Amino acid sequence: MLFFHPMDFLIIIAFLLSLWAQFRVSSTFNRWSEVQNANGMTGYEAARRMLDRNGLQDVPIEPVPGKLSDHYDPVHRVVRLSEHVYYESSISAISVACHEVGHAIQHQQSYPMLVMRHRMFPVVRFASGFAPILLIAGFLLQSLNLIGFGIIFFSAAVAFQLVTLPVEFNASSRARHIMVSEGFITRDEERGVAKVLNAAALTYVAAALIAMLELIKYIMIFTSSNRD
Repeated sequence: MLFFHPMDFLIIIAFLLSLWAQFRVSSTFNRWSEVQNANGMTGYEAARRMLDRNGLQDVPIEPVPGKLSDHYDPVHRVVRLSEHVYYESSISAISVACHEVGHAIQHQQSYPMLVMRHRMFPVVRFASGFAPILLIAGFLLQSLNLIGFGIIFFSAAVAFQLVTLPVEFNASSRARHIMVSEGFITRDEERGVAKVLNAAALTYVAAALIAMLELIKYIMIFTSSNRD
């Protein structure tokens, strides 16, 4: 029961999809890193303009080491960009930079799904740490109670990933709209921006799919064992 289940076939397919999504992110980013944007803006300059034009002059931008380590920190209200994105003026750089600013704008406007994700995070951090322990112990000890609690805890982590999807897609949508309307990019360059942002979104979709399939697997095991 612990080592094999028919759902594992779908989980393996989803895992392969996740690997492909990660490869596509890297290859797409690298490809459009070689294409300079017409305005010559660096990732920092694009992010700074987008923040300033949306009333977020007080939000700083910091360079951080690592590739694709870009993120928005809602606790300290700071946009952190990888050094490549921060200093370069490629389509990839400004796409990623403006996406992270999209999260800052969501925070400013209290975007409902972002608010929900922030409120869920402390619970999810606790639950995701205990879920594997409860599930493994439940399977090894053949304890339905432990498996049931593990499923409940794991459900919180899955819900968090599902809530993350609209947050990420909305940030990308905001970035693309502002980049075009404010003249950061030309209409021709929008295709490259879309490819970079869509590739990144696939990784979140794949991760959510794997989590959902694993949750379904655990529920199926629990219900079938409960009937027995």
